[in-house]
Amino acid sequence: MSAAARTYHVLIVDDEEPILRFAERALGKAGYETTIAPSAAVALGLQPAEPSFDLLLTDLVMPDMHGDELARRLCLQLPDLKVLYLTGFPDRLFAERHALRSNEAFVDKPVTVAGLLEAVSLLLIGHTRGLPPAIRG
Repeated sequence: MSAAARTYHVLIVDDEEPILRFAERALGKAGYETTIAPSAAVALGLQPAEPSFDLLLTDLVMPDMHGDELARRLCLQLPDLKVLYLTGFPDRLFAERHALRSNEAFVDKPVTVAGLLEAVSLLLIGHTRGLPPAIRG
């Protein structure tokens, strides 16, 4: 199956309900399968029951656990998991490390639908040619 014909499963984790719904709608309309979780604890509880995720889209700063710790834990279970941090605090990503891993990227909040879809597409398939024409511009 080609990358363009494949359905990708995205786990969306954010403690802000409007962000969860925004990302769920945007990715769902673009053809991604989505699962949402309002916290890292809920996300960690979902993993054994859910099919394997291709991408974790997570807020970085959340009350129960930061997104980078959630990513670290999920990547232990899913070594091929890609991680996209959706954050208003990108400097915190680099507080304890100098670079992101090859399977990670970040996008600043606020983000447009086009910006989110471009970041997801680049991380999952390495290009934006699979985006719907309205998003490609």
